[in-house]
Amino acid sequence: MTDKTYDVVVIGGGPGGYVAAIRASQLGLKAAVIERDKLGGVCLNWGCIPTKALLRSAEVYHLMQNASDFGLKAEGISFDIDAVVKRSRKVSERLSGGIGFLMKKNKIDVIAGEASLSDPTTISVKSTKETLTVKAKNIILATGARARTLPDLEPDGDVVWTAKEAMVPKKMPKSILVIGSGAIGIEFASFYNTLGVDVTVVEMVDRILPAEDAEIAALAAKSFKAQGMKFLTGAKIEKVEKGAKNAKVTVTTSDGKTQTQTVDVVICAVGIVGNVENIGLEKLGIKVDRTHVSVDKWCTTNVKNIYAIGDLVGPPWLAHKASHEGAMVAERIAGQPDIHPLDTSKIPGCTYCHPQVASVGLSEEKAKEAGYKIKVGRFPFTGNGKAIALGDTTGLVKTVFDEKTGELLGAHMVGAEVTELIQGYTVARMMEATEADLMGTVFPHPTLSEMMHESVLDAFDRALHI
Repeated sequence: MTDKTYDVVVIGGGPGGYVAAIRASQLGLKAAVIERDKLGGVCLNWGCIPTKALLRSAEVYHLMQNASDFGLKAEGISFDIDAVVKRSRKVSERLSGGIGFLMKKNKIDVIAGEASLSDPTTISVKSTKETLTVKAKNIILATGARARTLPDLEPDGDVVWTAKEAMVPKKMPKSILVIGSGAIGIEFASFYNTLGVDVTVVEMVDRILPAEDAEIAALAAKSFKAQGMKFLTGAKIEKVEKGAKNAKVTVTTSDGKTQTQTVDVVICAVGIVGNVENIGLEKLGIKVDRTHVSVDKWCTTNVKNIYAIGDLVGPPWLAHKASHEGAMVAERIAGQPDIHPLDTSKIPGCTYCHPQVASVGLSEEKAKEAGYKIKVGRFPFTGNGKAIALGDTTGLVKTVFDEKTGELLGAHMVGAEVTELIQGYTVARMMEATEADLMGTVFPHPTLSEMMHESVLDAFDRALHI
């Protein structure tokens, strides 16, 4: 048994954990990361990155199928799902290796194994070769989360999938039923639908993308339906009967009727649960609420030198939120001045379906519920020259302002590349920009970003191109 001592030890090498370690090292702290699997966590290896690689393949396939719209000819178009998956895995492997390089560059020790808290400053790490004792002045828990499963719907890799199985299909199904219409469910629905699979999405609430602005979600749903996707909203899964090669799913629809579908695959995308088991939380009395570690605004647990970040502490379940929290905690441990707690209302959310969906801040409904008197601006993709040139005119940019102060309360988009555009509004929210600041900003032409300007102008009856 070998003892090692550090200023900061991070349990979990995902986007929150490895960033926390890098920032700690930059600030002169001796840091280590304990990881039981691959650096990069779920996001890089089985989430954000590989799914985007898959969706890019689907996007290119879609463009090839519509080559004639651009004056081009493409014949005999097809795809090789094994090659599509292989490319996705290579993208992940490349980035995971890059994180290993960053660990070495920043002189961070990477300890492989299962970590468990022994006391507030001691961690036991069990690997296949030995059990190591690690001492730490400060500990950051970044163990992440995993897909939530439903009763009788344990993933088997054949008939029932979570996101992980959906990323590496053994063969291409002909039909899929997706349970859940959040970002994960819709992204896989979009991917498989584009590749010709018969896709049905079942959602318990009365509309898809329930976390998004209702108007934006409705426009996205209209586009998805035009592409051939089917939706059952306000619906409940009653029973799933798994067979050797398919599943029979019984659903109660919003009108109270019951229907049964037989599909090749069921994808369960109904949220996540925190990885709180077997890491010694009970031993130290660290508080857990519904599978997530309880923390204050500084991500501190009820044990003062132990912190928790990322998906482990709850929504929004986003990699960029975890990374920001990791850096913030490292800076707080190092005693840096002028640190601010994370304001989750300034975190953008993105869904990489076709068309894409992105948002930041309050939706129109939430702003009204909060008591604001609001002004709302809209600009359609059909009025934008760049969108027309791209041949992608399905979409809308929507902005919500406080009528009294001019504060940008929220921005919501559906359409091509909106996951890239949303950062402009995120910066505006962070810098507390008003409608005057945004209206006075010069946007380049011809770009999709001009719609952001026009949407702001429209909120104050000054739109120029509609």
